[in-house]
Amino acid sequence: MKDPSDDADAPGANDASDRFGAEAMDGARPLVERFGLAAIAGLLAAVFGFVAIAAWSSGEVFLAVMAGVGALMTIWAAASTLRRA
Repeated sequence: MKDPSDDADAPGANDASDRFGAEAMDGARPLVERFGLAAIAGLLAAVFGFVAIAAWSSGEVFLAVMAGVGALMTIWAAASTLRRA
């Protein structure tokens, strides 16, 4: 018996290339999209930073550290989004 997931002609097998074309699958994003994503990530990093400062000032050390790590990771994601060619 044949597995339906092995069938390349099955509906949905090549949806990404059918909907967007092969040229859209190269991974490059337009510059304006990269700036928009970086701006959103920057805003979220600011929120994480605010939570870290508020938690630290109220004595919640674990929450402050976790929010600080979240802020750093979000800044790293924003920077890597802008850095990609």
